[in-house]
Amino acid sequence: MVEQSADVYISGPDDAPFSGGTADSPAQTETERKFAEVLADLVKTESVPVDSHFFNDLGANSMVMAQFCARIRKRTDLPSASMKDIYRSPTVRSLAAALAQTAPAPAAATLQTSPAPSTPASTPTPAGKANHVLCGTLQLLIFLAYSFAAGLFTARGFEWVAAASGFTDIYLRSLLFGGIGFTALCVFPVVAKWLLVGRWKPQEFPVWSLAYLRFWFVKVLLHANPMVLFIGNPLYVLYLRALGARIGKGVTILSHAVPVCTDLLTIGDGVVIRKDSYFLCYRAHAGRIQTGRVTFGRDAFVGEKAVLDIDTEMGDGTQIGHASALYRGQRIPDGERWHGSPAQPTQTDYLRVPPARCGRLRRIWFGLGALLQLYFLYLPLGLGGTYILFTSVPAIGNRLKSDAAGLSSPALFSDALVLSLLLFFGLTAVGLVVLFMVPRLLSLAVRPDRVYPLYGFHYVVHRAVARMTNIKFFAWLFGDSSYVVYYLRGLGYHLNQVDQTGSNFGSEFQHETPFLVSIGSGTMVADGLSILNAEYSSTSFRVSQASIGPRNFLGNNIAYPAGGRTGDNCLLATKVMVPLDGEIREGVGLLGSPCFEIPRSVERDSRFDDLRTGETKRRRLAAKNRHNLGTMVLMMGVRWLHSFVLTVIGLAAVDLYGVVGHLVIAGYLALSLAVTTLHYVLAERLITRFRPLQPRLCSIYDPYFWWHERLWKVPDQYLEIFNGTPFKSLVWRMLGVRIGRAVFDDGCFITERTLTAIGDGCTLNQGTKIQCHSQEDGTFKSDRTALGAGCTLGVSAHVHYGVTMGDGALLAPDSFLMKGEEVPALAQWGGNPAADLPDAPELTSGAGTPAVVRTTATPSVNGSATSVS
Repeated sequence: MVEQSADVYISGPDDAPFSGGTADSPAQTETERKFAEVLADLVKTESVPVDSHFFNDLGANSMVMAQFCARIRKRTDLPSASMKDIYRSPTVRSLAAALAQTAPAPAAATLQTSPAPSTPASTPTPAGKANHVLCGTLQLLIFLAYSFAAGLFTARGFEWVAAASGFTDIYLRSLLFGGIGFTALCVFPVVAKWLLVGRWKPQEFPVWSLAYLRFWFVKVLLHANPMVLFIGNPLYVLYLRALGARIGKGVTILSHAVPVCTDLLTIGDGVVIRKDSYFLCYRAHAGRIQTGRVTFGRDAFVGEKAVLDIDTEMGDGTQIGHASALYRGQRIPDGERWHGSPAQPTQTDYLRVPPARCGRLRRIWFGLGALLQLYFLYLPLGLGGTYILFTSVPAIGNRLKSDAAGLSSPALFSDALVLSLLLFFGLTAVGLVVLFMVPRLLSLAVRPDRVYPLYGFHYVVHRAVARMTNIKFFAWLFGDSSYVVYYLRGLGYHLNQVDQTGSNFGSEFQHETPFLVSIGSGTMVADGLSILNAEYSSTSFRVSQASIGPRNFLGNNIAYPAGGRTGDNCLLATKVMVPLDGEIREGVGLLGSPCFEIPRSVERDSRFDDLRTGETKRRRLAAKNRHNLGTMVLMMGVRWLHSFVLTVIGLAAVDLYGVVGHLVIAGYLALSLAVTTLHYVLAERLITRFRPLQPRLCSIYDPYFWWHERLWKVPDQYLEIFNGTPFKSLVWRMLGVRIGRAVFDDGCFITERTLTAIGDGCTLNQGTKIQCHSQEDGTFKSDRTALGAGCTLGVSAHVHYGVTMGDGALLAPDSFLMKGEEVPALAQWGGNPAADLPDAPELTSGAGTPAVVRTTATPSVNGSATSVS
């Protein structure tokens, strides 16, 4: 998983002193003089010319300038500056002038409501140990009870199917058993929600309380129920209605982020919500769960990776772009288009596909057809086929016919060995062959740039290709190595002439169709890239070519749309919003949402250039390939060993079934979770030799980096089941995170566990990420990140390396906190890139009336200025 940050590391060695411009221009104001003194003291030089460019002349880098911002922020006699100000005004003189013009308004976008007082963030009082322990105990008991009920139902159904005579009888019994089971799994969350909660209302309650326990139980049931398989299908809309959501006609929802407080969700007719968007109708803040309304007007459009906080509203005919966010209290007026984080008005049209005829009858038939296929084809063939397969395998069939437990028999382990080898490696090989052949044939049915109606044959084919070619296992296997290039070509990517680096792609990427992706030579792509080469309306879709130019560098968590206006030699920073209009950007960097230009800086980081060319590169690349191949073999062995252990437990469960009955099935589910967790925790700790990582600066051709890459191969999907429970912190601690007590983690991801420190009572929302490293054009850097006690990370917030957040600090939803930033205690920060938002009560307290956005003049990527009110 090549976590290439690209949030800009400008220039040469970190320890090199500034060597400035040609003329030592004297300071003309007191602010200029003090800025120059702070910067000179920081880099240990006598003077800094006030007209010298921070990056081009002084050789600064973004880490140094982040430290500069932190120092002047601590001084009451100087105006506060953010990294966005540094990029816009890259000299001491221009920075002082710009901050003088904008004072006293903050440099970043500021949300204002009427006339709510500005309430600073507060450090929450950590929940009492008794509440913490009691909540965790009850959550564990609920999990065990659910496992027992599932085991009982599965065992009874298996016995009934096993009593069948003939294939027809097996089919019919599997049909009935599968149909009842699927219906029960779908209906139970709905019944539980109405019985335990009734109707959700705007409110807040502490985590680890009984009210939270009800909330957690309903949330887990919604996330685990099989209706999530119908996202993108009209049936999913009906299911949300059954849970209390008010949803109009002709709505298309493609996001897998399931809203929990559904009674607070209102969606008008003809709305389309694209994938990876968040509209949860709740958030966690300072140790409390806050619920609130999310409203979409008629014909609204929600772009990829958009975040809508609670108490937000989109009017009729509105749009919010990709990589954008509405903060609490924001409302988009009817007919307007907004983008950015926080969102602001724009002229960009994100709804780019014409409508098609897609009436109510078409949706009904599509949903009904999906149900009929499920009940009469997939469920009976899946269950019946599994029964026939298992009974025909001697290792299982002989055990089913015997009532005696053979736990001490050597045959248990030999059977498990053979069975796990065949299943794991056999399915891997067959899956790879199918993956390279079937989608290529299916894709012939969907032509580029042609508009198709939703919920028809072409839509089914398109969705099937997307599902098959986005299997995460193979991306995990081949990513972060030279071999990912061959995998992507096999999928259908057009990669032109590859300049092999051994780290061309990470291990997390997705697309709508791989056959319409073109990536230029010399381009390096980080993790989290989502290529949007399909466009949707509420009635139609169209696939189009998405082209990324040569010699580009893409950071983490980027949604790149078809028609993105970037060309050759561009730097796309982490979480950047790729522009869809204006001139084609070449030879520049883009940062932020909405994006603005920065230097194409990584080309100047030349300390390891001797390792990236000629014979030296050839030798180092060959050594890296061998090491990466060893990593792939090792990690496949780790995964196979996990499957072998689970197979042993499964065969033992079959042996014990005749002795202890249905309890063994429930025990298998619980034991499998515990074994999986311990297995992968131990694997990671063995790789690190039970020692913490240390901050590092090296080339990607340094053996240390190859070893560090190995850590990214250790699977961590098992962590998701612990979200919202005290056990998540326990697992983090086992993995090496220095984490305090009563931390609430609703779905955070941490890349370098032993470089991360999290204080008592922190609140980590769903989709948050703490990334303690970057890799920029062949240079790897890592450093520590620390969150003080009581910090809150909003939904989908991203925290980089070298960051310090003071006690009680808040980072707003969808924000990007750049490397080296120091957030003061009790401060409220937000935006992309994040900056101080001191006048934003919506981030912490009640909803109030819908907000308007006030921003300072914001230079866009084509040079114009936007003033939003």
